[in-house]
Amino acid sequence: MPRWVKRPEGSNWGEFGDDDQIGRLNLVTPDKIRAAAAEVRTGERFCLSLPLDLPGGNVLNPRRYPPTLSPTFRSGDRPNMNYNLSQDNPDMIDVICDDVVVLHTQYSSQWDSLAHVGQEFDADGDGKAEIVYYNGFRAGDHIHSPDDINGSGAERLGIENMAAAGVQGRGVMIDLEGAFGRDFRMVGYEDLMQVLNTDNIVVEEGDMVCLHTGFAQQIMEMNGVPDKEKLHHSCCALDGRDPKLLNWITDTGLSLLIADNYAVEAHPSREGHGSCAFLPLHEHCLFKLGIHLGELWHLTPLNSWLKKNNRSRFMLTAPPLRLPGAVGSPANPVATV
Repeated sequence: MPRWVKRPEGSNWGEFGDDDQIGRLNLVTPDKIRAAAAEVRTGERFCLSLPLDLPGGNVLNPRRYPPTLSPTFRSGDRPNMNYNLSQDNPDMIDVICDDVVVLHTQYSSQWDSLAHVGQEFDADGDGKAEIVYYNGFRAGDHIHSPDDINGSGAERLGIENMAAAGVQGRGVMIDLEGAFGRDFRMVGYEDLMQVLNTDNIVVEEGDMVCLHTGFAQQIMEMNGVPDKEKLHHSCCALDGRDPKLLNWITDTGLSLLIADNYAVEAHPSREGHGSCAFLPLHEHCLFKLGIHLGELWHLTPLNSWLKKNNRSRFMLTAPPLRLPGAVGSPANPVATV
């Protein structure tokens, strides 16, 4: 039986195959990789990840906490940190350290998997809505809750599919902070076109679009003690309610959408009408089009270099952790110019 007989309006379900789990990453073809490699001219590299213990605390999201590191233990509860093996065998002089981390996968610089956001949608066409995700994968059958027989996790659409695809391609930087500063602003289609035209930026099919707002740089400047009010009321975020902006995302064929802010789009969004998605741009990208979202990346140093050198394009290498069943992952992306 097919997973769906009706797909959401404006979606691309099935266009990359009935069992596709990587969405618009399919558009990053070998030719696109060669075009990305052609952007490497000086060989300089930029780490685009925040330290994974930032922003600090849990003021941005009360459900997410910074990672905690601790040592593994030997027999007798002896921690493997500066552990001299001569304690076990006098002939051994080696000293070892070994640790374990408890990590919230979407605390800091991150990727959203296509299992991150779904919707109650009548995919069977019988007038009854089911919980479904990109390409019709279903809650219970493919995306499991803790009370399911198979336990919690994404049997389909997990972040490991993105990792196995090899996330590498041409990045395109759009400097929203340079155009609008650090005051809070919902950026719609007209604003975005203004920046693209002023900065002579062209987005082509398969490109990995990065939005620089200065938000992550503010987090760096706060040095682990984030100011909740300032962060929640500063910098640009996309207006997920703007239909022309959503159409632009569809029509460009961009493969990935990345920002240095909290959610790429404004959160909370503007009030909608009718069937009102909680995060409309997440719905459009993750649920309908299979576009992975990158959030809280540290883009400012790279953006400054690109501006100084009159460039907007670069080679981007950004695989997530190959962690089966995860719905998100820390990101440690590298840009090469």
